[in-house]
Amino acid sequence: MDKEEASAKINELKDMLDHHNYLYYVLDDPEISDEEYDRLLRQLIDLEAQYPEMITPDSPTQRVGGEILAGFEEYSHTIPLLSLDDVFDEMELRDFDRRVRKDAGDVEYVVELKIDGLSCALRYEDGIFIQGATRGNGFVGEDVTANLKTIRSIPLKLKRPVSLEVRGEVYMPKKSFLRLNEAREQRGEALFANPRNAAAGSLRQLDPKVTASRNLDILVFNLQSIEGMEFDTHIGTLEFMKEMGFKVIPGYKKCGGIDEAIEQVYVWETRKDELDFAVDGLVVKVNGLAQRQLLGATSKAYRWAIAYKYPAERAKTRVRDIIVQVGRTGAITPAAVLEPVRLSGSTISRATLHNEDYIRQKDIRIGDVVYIQKAGEIIPEVVESVKEERTGSEREFKMPDTCPECGAKAVRLPGESVTRCTGLNCPAQIKRQLEHFASKGAMDIDGMGPAFIAQLVNKGLVKNIADIYYIGYGDILSLERMGEKSAGNLMDAIEQSKGRDLDRFIDGLGIRLVGSKASRILADRYGDIMNLIATHIEELTAIPEIGPKIAESVVDFFSEEQNIAIINRMIAAGVNTSKAEEKQGTSLLGKTFVITGSLKGYTRTEAARLIESLGGKVTDSVSRKTDYLVCGENPGSKLDKARTLNIIVLNEEDFKAMIKE
Repeated sequence: MDKEEASAKINELKDMLDHHNYLYYVLDDPEISDEEYDRLLRQLIDLEAQYPEMITPDSPTQRVGGEILAGFEEYSHTIPLLSLDDVFDEMELRDFDRRVRKDAGDVEYVVELKIDGLSCALRYEDGIFIQGATRGNGFVGEDVTANLKTIRSIPLKLKRPVSLEVRGEVYMPKKSFLRLNEAREQRGEALFANPRNAAAGSLRQLDPKVTASRNLDILVFNLQSIEGMEFDTHIGTLEFMKEMGFKVIPGYKKCGGIDEAIEQVYVWETRKDELDFAVDGLVVKVNGLAQRQLLGATSKAYRWAIAYKYPAERAKTRVRDIIVQVGRTGAITPAAVLEPVRLSGSTISRATLHNEDYIRQKDIRIGDVVYIQKAGEIIPEVVESVKEERTGSEREFKMPDTCPECGAKAVRLPGESVTRCTGLNCPAQIKRQLEHFASKGAMDIDGMGPAFIAQLVNKGLVKNIADIYYIGYGDILSLERMGEKSAGNLMDAIEQSKGRDLDRFIDGLGIRLVGSKASRILADRYGDIMNLIATHIEELTAIPEIGPKIAESVVDFFSEEQNIAIINRMIAAGVNTSKAEEKQGTSLLGKTFVITGSLKGYTRTEAARLIESLGGKVTDSVSRKTDYLVCGENPGSKLDKARTLNIIVLNEEDFKAMIKE
């Protein structure tokens, strides 16, 4: 490769790495595996080593990586949180050892697990946790103190009143990751690719309550600084941090030299799969702190530590078929049926293909020989096809136009990667549809919770949401743990729900992208469900706050015959599908409200409806145009912003008094 070719290749690699850095660090939405990224980075490192005059300050090799997201305050690290250089085999580990001993003499090492999570610094003054931040680019991160406080393993008060800063890795346990993805699939949300991305996305939520619900954890692995105390060894700092109440990284081991350290690489190669958190390698660190000072660091990484990265374990097999599965939200997901193969201690016969775009990008066909691996060591996925082994008999996969469960139209909205069933009569979705339809914000059928709905569906009493209005008292009484009084109360609740207003009915239908706010807008505009059914995209997009995606989703939903049939059955049962005549108040006309925190007397939807019925407007974010912030328990950052802008803050009693007046 001549100099001109090298320059072009370096620029190409820099552009590619910058793109994937952005997807990984900023959007938490990677397109390639860690192994693929490392391969690109190694190519760039090798080329820059051959042509050092081509190294520029903006090269990915000259930075730690990461950008600050809007919405968090910047945090300047007093001690930089640098990264580690990676090695991939025993020879490279021995090269690292030779460099260390050349400058620092004989050393001891400490070998630690390399947690696949998000690095953070925690700062304490006089033993009290006062601030925490993400690593960011190593020098400037994001202040996520409120979110870190939701992690229960982080002590808010240490065992002794010391002032210090520690570094740790925030992660999501494997079981929590699987539960989170299952819940996101049920809600129709994009799935996280692996536990690391789930942890990063969860810690960087603007609402700490969301972070709290994600069951994050942290393992502390380094004492960054401490006032009034000195230590000689890294092992000593780990033991001290344990004493202070930190959850310190487990399984670390002091090694007399590089041979013992390499032995640990083989010890953990299989044991790491037994852990409840994702591990992508080991870290080998110099134990002596004075020797660390002597070795120092580059602008990017420490010279006294190295990361040994385990290669992703892969298996080779053949795709027998590509099938689709319908999730509880109607998401139609392709999966590969494989010739059974052993991978990471288990037999794999099926692997995810994520979505149609993934199949096209990887050019995976039925009959292909493929490589599979476990994403985050948990979910089997097909990573590439072996094109040179094709025989010509392989077949391209095509996503179905109709749902394989119910035959309804399958649609993919613009800008989305997921294809979805539009049917209300889909057996794969019925439980979730019923739960949403009966929920407090929709038709509010008291007593119709998940356990009761599961019995109705499992016994065949209900096959779609219209069937709710045709079940009898005897049907309900026949269910487990259902007495006469409970059955009577539930029948009353079902009857009362027939009178709910049109916006609740629209919300209860579960139309993709149509929540409570859009339902109110549509109810106000059309007044009757039949008028809405007859609408078209151009008319819908002319309505303020109804964009083209919502418009297309609404039209697709009402173009499905089974949905119209179910709506007609509900009308025949006496369910209201018209907007009630309301006397619109004007006492709040022209006033803009934002609601934050948990209200005891209202749901947020109910409070919003009250405000709008009196002429007011409800928005999602605080700005200078906001007149009032209605503040319940456990408010978020909206309260701080409202105070900064001198906006009137109403507690729940103030709000009730205003509505009463």
